[in-house]
Order: sequence, then C-alpha cells, then structure tokens
Amino acid sequence: MRPSPPPVKRGRTGGVQGIAFPWTPRGAGSVPRGLPALCSRASVVAVSTRDDRPEGRETPSSDRTRTLPEKPGGKVRLKLWVLSGPAAGRSHPLPVGEYRLGKSADCDIVLEDGTVSRYHLKLEVREDRVVATDLGSYNGSFCQGLRFSELEVQPGAVLRLGETQLKVMPEDTRERSLLLSPRGHFGTLVGQSRRMREVFTFLERMAPGDSDVLIQGETGTGKELCAEGLHHESPRAKKPFVVVDLAGIAPSLIESELFGHVKGAFTGAHADRAGAFERAHGGTVFLDEVGELPLEMQPRLLRVLERRQVKRVGANDYLALDVRVVAATHVDLEAAVRAEKFRRDLFHRLAVLRVALPPLRERPEDIPMLIDTVLERLGKPPSTLSDQTRALLLQYPWPGNVRELRNVVDRVVNLGEESLPDIDPGVPGRASLRAGVLDLARPFKEAKEQLVEGFERDYLKSLLKRCEGRFNRAAREADIDRVYLRKLMRKHGLELSDGKPVADEDDAG
Repeated sequence: MRPSPPPVKRGRTGGVQGIAFPWTPRGAGSVPRGLPALCSRASVVAVSTRDDRPEGRETPSSDRTRTLPEKPGGKVRLKLWVLSGPAAGRSHPLPVGEYRLGKSADCDIVLEDGTVSRYHLKLEVREDRVVATDLGSYNGSFCQGLRFSELEVQPGAVLRLGETQLKVMPEDTRERSLLLSPRGHFGTLVGQSRRMREVFTFLERMAPGDSDVLIQGETGTGKELCAEGLHHESPRAKKPFVVVDLAGIAPSLIESELFGHVKGAFTGAHADRAGAFERAHGGTVFLDEVGELPLEMQPRLLRVLERRQVKRVGANDYLALDVRVVAATHVDLEAAVRAEKFRRDLFHRLAVLRVALPPLRERPEDIPMLIDTVLERLGKPPSTLSDQTRALLLQYPWPGNVRELRNVVDRVVNLGEESLPDIDPGVPGRASLRAGVLDLARPFKEAKEQLVEGFERDYLKSLLKRCEGRFNRAAREADIDRVYLRKLMRKHGLELSDGKPVADEDDAG
C-alpha cells in the first residue's frame, strides 16, 4: 500500500503547494465537489497563485493542479486523438518518450491553433503512465475543467489547450471501437463503414454545442447534409437553417447577401433587407464553399464570427446575433493560407471544430447502403437494380462521390439498366460504352450516327423527365436553342400532336 500523502503545505506566497485526498471516502479528506469522477486519488503539485505568475498574465480562480488516478498496468500502446480545433480528427501515436505540443513548427506535435502557445505542453509517456506538464502557456492547460501545471493522465482523459481538445487513448482497436457511433446515419448523411462511423462520432459530439464548425470534403461528399444534420440534432433545431452558396453569388452581391443592406445603400436597394446572418438568428447559418469568399470580404466575416455582431450595408449600428456558423469547402484552406489567398486568423476562427468527409472511393462498403437509400427515396424496391448492375457500381471509383452515384441510380431507374454505361474501374471519371451497344461490324460513319442518335434520344428523354415535360425549362437547362430542341424532339418522336413534349411510355415505371 502506498504511504499516506503529506498534509497540506503552504508556500511563501500563500499558495497551496501540495494537497492529497485518500482513495477511501472514510479518509480525513474527501474528493472535493466538482472533481471528475475519473479521479480516485488526487494530488495537487506546484499550484501557482496570482503572485507567482509573471506580470501581465491573469490567473483564473480555478487555477489548481490535480492528478488523475494511477492505475496498475503493463505496457499499453497509446495514441493522442485531436477531438476539436483546427487539427480535429487527427491522431498521433505515443510510444515511450517525451513530446512537446504547441503551434511552433519545431514541436513534436504541432497544433495550428491561435489560442495555443508556441510551446504549450509536454507529454512524458512512460511504461505505466503519462505525465502532462504545462510549459508556462498563456491560456493554460485544462483537464475536466480544471487548470493544471502538472498532471498524471489516464487513458480516456480529455485535455484542453486553448480551443483544442485532446484525448489520450489506448491504440488497441478493440477499445477504440467502443467509442465509434453505432449509427448508420447522421441526419440524411448515410454510411456504415468505419470511416463514416468515426465521422458520426465526431458530429454527435459537435452537435449540442455552439462552436463554429468547418466541414472539409470533395465535391459531392455531402457537406450540406452534414451541416443540416448538425443543425437538426442541436438545441437550435427549431430555429432557422440558412444556406449561403458563396460560389454561386456574384462577388459584388456577397456583402449584401451575408450582412444585409438598408434602403438606398446602393443603386437598386429599394428597401431594407436582412442578410443571411440576421435571418439565421437563433439558428444556424451554413456558408457553403467558404474558400471562394473574396479576400477583401474576409475581415468583415471575421468580425462577425468574433463579436457576433453584424452591420447592414449602409447602416450605422451593429445588431447582436445569436447564431452558429457552419462552413464548408472542397479546397485545402491550409494551402490557401500559405498562398495568402485566405486569412490565417479567419481559418482558425472557422475551424474551432473541424470534420473531414471521406470520398466515396475510400469507403466502397457504403455503396450498397447508399444505393438502397436512393431507391427508397425514389419509391423503388431494392430489387430494381440487378446484382450485375450493383457489382458494376461497386467497381467504379466515383470521382463525383455520392452525388454522382445518386444521379447514376436515378438515371437507371428512369431509363432502365440498358442506359447504364460500362464503367472502367481503372480510369477514374471515365466510362466506356456497354459491350454490344456499338456495332463494330458497321462502317465508321454508320456506327458514329448510331452512337450519336442513341445519345441524343437518351439525353432528351432524361431531360424531359427531369423538367416534367416543360419545354422552356428543358431548353434552359440543356442550354439548347428552342428551335433546335424542338427539331431534335420531332426527330426522336418525343412530341405529341398537341406540341407537348413527353417521354416514352416504357419510361413511366
């Protein structure tokens, strides 16, 4: 049995230098209220009072140091997981040794968080324990809400450095799997692969809070669905969810769209108009493709994020906001920061919490579930697609991700499996014609005409179905002259005597 710890000692400044509480509740001291349940033995070491700290730095009243319980154990391989902050989702193996954490490039583990000091924390990984030591950081190091100077960390403890949360965990996959979400969806975002369940685990933790979130992923991975899920599973679910597609707005209109304007602010401003942030008051604003935001507009967005105030174009006063900001991008914002195309301070402010959506090619086991989800949305049974078609879809790398898969399944449902091109799994983004469609025995000119006619007919049938037989809309969406479109429709028998375009009867089902 370990000897009893010494009694409380007072330092020359009046600060507590050492205090310990026995493991048994019948001891002379008891674990104070607020100490995490994870602690069965706690001892405070080298606690500084305000008098001990350098001038100009403030010390919260909660600046105390405690150690987490010591457990007997053998050699356990550990990992450090980043739960939140700009590096959220990353992990670092922790073999025995010492590691410096901070935002300096020469740290062993670099945390690109503006609220983290250059040299913030030292982790000493031993055979049977992990000891964390604050390196005199400005904002302090915390565990379970308690600020510490030195801490004995047990696997599972969460450390907070600035706005970055870290968790020391066993590397053993069996223990890690217990932390994965058991769900097969988050909102309308679907997946049962390990990659997606990891994403769902992070999203479940992010949803209840108010911190801003940055979603990164390739085009078509479901970033807007992810944002919707965060909103609908948050306390703000009954409040507005406002979407702003920054890539689809003319640069001259972005300021008005985001922040609003007053009457007469510029030519054409005939009335006051609330911007997206005002309309989302109490709820969530989703900034899609935030990487497209012009550089000159970024300081204004940064001010809104930091102060939660907005001023309409042409107005004099700021309006207070209660809004959560979720942003998304398909570009590498860190690379954009290095290229000076995106402000570093804005990046760190947006990426308080960050989640990366994996491309579909990295989670092919989700394809069957996604196919069935699309079929269910279309009101079709799983048997609509044959096993051969499903096998073909599993082989394709899907450069357009879930959006491309959804469109292909939609096309097959409407036009039949014969409309599905053969897919070359070795060439991403490229499809070859289904074997047998092209008659190679024909002369080149005839074979080409056959191919073009087949394409025209399939394209027009799909276009008319999508546009519900509306001629003008079909011409706009296809970017085809109306006279030429009508000529093509007559050529392929896609027009009734009354002039209304329709699809063939065999497409009705």
